[in-house]
Amino acid sequence: MNKNELIEGISTKTGLSKADAGRGLAALTEIISEALQKGESVSLIGFGTFEVRERSERTGRNPQTGKEMKIEAAKSPAFKAGAALKAAVNR
Repeated sequence: MNKNELIEGISTKTGLSKADAGRGLAALTEIISEALQKGESVSLIGFGTFEVRERSERTGRNPQTGKEMKIEAAKSPAFKAGAALKAAVNR
């Protein structure tokens, strides 16, 4: 499913116009992004939790040359599925 299909699904389920559904989806993704930038997590009970995970500095290898290289520490967004979502997927 891509973004346009998701907007169409929201529109169908809620009775909103596609434009309103698109604005709602854009607002949701913006709010989640802003919270993650602040280091906060976003929990949607039954669906899951969006959070930021720290990745420490590590040594890797260049796949073309095999030469060792340093990979910088970084923050990475992550999603942890909630119990209801897991149950829905495993039906």
